[in-house]
Amino acid sequence: MADEKRTPVTVLGLGLMGSALASALVRAGHPTTVWNRTPGKAGALVAQGAVEAAGVAEAVTASPVVVACLLDHDVLHEVLAPAADALAGRLLVNLTSGLPDEARQAAARAARLGTEYLDGTVMTVPPLVGQPRTLLFYSGSRAAFDTHRETLAALGGNGVFLGEDAGAAALHDLALLGVLWSTLAGALHGFALLGSEQVPASALLPFLGPWITQVVLPGIAGAARQVEAGRYGDALSTVALNRAGLAKMVKASEARGVRPDLMVPIHGLLDAAVAAGHGGDGLASLFEVIRTPEGGA
Repeated sequence: MADEKRTPVTVLGLGLMGSALASALVRAGHPTTVWNRTPGKAGALVAQGAVEAAGVAEAVTASPVVVACLLDHDVLHEVLAPAADALAGRLLVNLTSGLPDEARQAAARAARLGTEYLDGTVMTVPPLVGQPRTLLFYSGSRAAFDTHRETLAALGGNGVFLGEDAGAAALHDLALLGVLWSTLAGALHGFALLGSEQVPASALLPFLGPWITQVVLPGIAGAARQVEAGRYGDALSTVALNRAGLAKMVKASEARGVRPDLMVPIHGLLDAAVAAGHGGDGLASLFEVIRTPEGGA
């Protein structure tokens, strides 16, 4: 049931994530208005206590805080165009995935309309939205974040403000997704190697936890320190050593009929690092190759 003391919130976009956001707001007692371009998605939310608006302008007018969770920024601007006048004096919390520059452009448009703006990213899957430990990144208006902290907490209790550069949330999102995708892809490659000899993927699971917590995470933390210092020497595991090891990984994969596509580009980075004089440095020196078109020279 809606609590009259809670800030009313409108949610635009009722895909899996948008619906989860709206449901979390309803559960937290916020009077919640919802709207979706395609009719027929609001039924379950209305049954929970949300109100479905007939149009986007009506939806925006209903609440001082408007949460948008749409397909992309092109759709965001298309959807908001008919409600531009209604946005003045309100807070737009844009949880539409996008690029840092798209977030900055959206913030600039909001400023021209007299709208406070927060860009954000939901760092979880829809079923975990609204949980106390759920992480969301926000960037943009510090005043808006502070004023509406309690309302934002309904979406996830671990809301982190990253600064007044509206693109900061999207930038951190991309950085963490890169870690996720590369780690998952690496695990799938490992499963394929095991499967080539009829070993089930689950056989690797008992070792993943200790491997990640005792080796991978400390390695990443150490790399962060080295990157910030710009010093990569005194390494126990050098670029040249790992270059030789990864060549064996590629060869072993090919011999077992497993595609080495994931490993070949990494080996190429190691080649470039050796060519740039980092053969005796630690793996963190790959940063110099990755960040510069000249290959870290």
